[in-house]
Amino acid sequence: MLLDLDGTLIDSEQGITASIEHALRTLGAPIPPREALREWIGPPLRASFPQLLGADPARTEQAVALYRERFDAVGWREHAVYAGIAEVVMQIAAQGAQLAVVTTKVAPHAQRIVDHLPFGTCFQATYSPAQGSAHSEKATMIAQALRDFSCAAHDAVMIGDRRFDIEGAHANHVRAIGVSWGFGSIAELRAAQADVIADEPAQLPALLAP
Repeated sequence: MLLDLDGTLIDSEQGITASIEHALRTLGAPIPPREALREWIGPPLRASFPQLLGADPARTEQAVALYRERFDAVGWREHAVYAGIAEVVMQIAAQGAQLAVVTTKVAPHAQRIVDHLPFGTCFQATYSPAQGSAHSEKATMIAQALRDFSCAAHDAVMIGDRRFDIEGAHANHVRAIGVSWGFGSIAELRAAQADVIADEPAQLPALLAP
């Protein structure tokens, strides 16, 4: 079982949006309202910053570096575990399922957060882009997870709150479960053709059945 991090396991809005604001403020760029910045949670930052900074790769890289500067210092701790998800993850792990996290958050941050989760030991691996990497496609990371676990696509499932999770799963012929408690909307998950949508963590064990 593969799970997204932001918007699926943890509510990381405060840490992410405050770090985005730090980057934009430092560069003298306009800062959108928090509600608009919620849409930035999930997609790669290199795809989001150009919306405000223009098609300037150097400026985008500067913004990403500023974001990571604040996130590495304090932002990674500014999150809360969604109610009920810890119990579900521990239940599924106890039943013998192999679990891994697949996230677009860069490796140092992602692994640090997973390691500090009260149920972090349930995950056998964390898949995330390397520091400095310009590539963070969910499809590529899911494919790598399938290879590492020697798992057939039909035996795997990806759980996430954004279309990137659903599209990455389907690109690998993996079943995709959307979750409505994260940062994506139900409309977004339906448009991405999620196989099923969970409204609360307690529904996940039943939805994992083929």
